[in-house]
Amino acid sequence: MTTRQFALKAAHFCLEVKAQDIIVLNLKKLTTVADYFVICTGDSDVQVKAIADKVKEEFKKEGIRVWHDEGYKNRSWILLDYVDVVVHVFHREARMFYNLEKLWGDAKIEYVKDVEKSFNKTPAGRKRAARK
Repeated sequence: MTTRQFALKAAHFCLEVKAQDIIVLNLKKLTTVADYFVICTGDSDVQVKAIADKVKEEFKKEGIRVWHDEGYKNRSWILLDYVDVVVHVFHREARMFYNLEKLWGDAKIEYVKDVEKSFNKTPAGRKRAARK
């Protein structure tokens, strides 16, 4: 599985738990921190935890364990680090405050709404550079 496929799979798991505003940032040409960030939003601390738990559980079923996680105590921003792909699950207010999309504004953004389309091939109109 490529890192892009891994990121899209993580986005799919987020979508299954009703995460909102799911995006995949392609960071390959910008940093060595990770190849992709998956960023999504939950409406409550309970949903934020449920989304993060879903991602961890589904990858664990495939024998893939998270390398590092943090944020479970406060549940406003849970980070799941899979080394090449980092999943950020935000509470809405925290996402607006930290604004990773702006911080990584040069990254290509892939919007994930319909997972079937994302897994097959994303139309050019849904993959574009972020505005600064």
